[in-house]
Amino acid sequence: MAFARLGEIVQALGGELQGDPATEIERIAPLETAGPGEIAFLAQPRLRPLLEACRASAVIVSPALAEAVPAGCARWIVADPYLHFARLTQWWLRRMQPPPAGGVHASAVVEPGARIATTASVGPLAYIGAGALIGEGVRVGAHTIVGERAEIGTASLLHPRVTIAAGCVLGQRNVLQSGAVIGGDGFGFAPQEGQWVKIEQLGAVRTGDDVDIGANTCIDRGALADTVIGPGVKLDNLIQIAHNVHIGAHTAMAGCVGVAGSTRIGAYCTFGGAAMVLGHLEIADRVHISAATVVSRSIRQSGQYTGFFPLDENANWEKNAATLRSLHALRDRVRALEKKS
Repeated sequence: MAFARLGEIVQALGGELQGDPATEIERIAPLETAGPGEIAFLAQPRLRPLLEACRASAVIVSPALAEAVPAGCARWIVADPYLHFARLTQWWLRRMQPPPAGGVHASAVVEPGARIATTASVGPLAYIGAGALIGEGVRVGAHTIVGERAEIGTASLLHPRVTIAAGCVLGQRNVLQSGAVIGGDGFGFAPQEGQWVKIEQLGAVRTGDDVDIGANTCIDRGALADTVIGPGVKLDNLIQIAHNVHIGAHTAMAGCVGVAGSTRIGAYCTFGGAAMVLGHLEIADRVHISAATVVSRSIRQSGQYTGFFPLDENANWEKNAATLRSLHALRDRVRALEKKS
């Protein structure tokens, strides 16, 4: 069984070790189940009772909780245990599962004019289109499609069955989970006598560096200009980003969020699961949208926003919404009348 010595881990990631550096760590485990040969972490003080009963060989803790670590368990003391846990998972994966050697699998199809770096790897039955560029250290999973003229930035990871459509450009160190589709046609149709005439989508999708895109998430290409995903953006599974949307740096969205076309979202925003954003809106930096909220207007100031409203026939809904917006003023008027009576 593969293992790492505790001292080696701490030396690589930083922090203070109180315990035997020769301790062998075979696995990262949850605090409540960790046992000998395993390392756990505690990020929330309310879970202190679990720490006091922990049987792990080592625990990542903050200075404030170091004394609660039971005897015989090594203490790895850091300012932010959750952040160090994240870095530990990355270090562990790199050490225990090194990336495959560069090369193109014999069953992959590579069209003429495609450029694949010598350190990149292309998996079984993958397809690389004409004129595509696969950068250094890129890993293209089995059955993945990289369309013609698409570009995949250095050290990016495309899991099996990802689709990158023609002309789309991914930044460096992007990670795309299985089923993600980047550059599908945006939903554009012009009405004509009760039928629909397709508007060809002539733009592409561009992502910045360090973008993560979850399983079965779809990002549509722009109609004329590009759909743009900024650096450090994190998108969960089953998210829909429509054509011509711009998402600012380091914004994060939980599962099943939907963003309609031509909306511009600022940097450092967060969106809870199943939040919906209507089209052609502008959302400022550092806006936080609660789960299942429907964003129906532009948001110009940072802050937390929440909105739940019952479904109704549209005319009634608009009347009720208008009344709801004036409810606070109405309450103040009632209170003033009560004081007079």
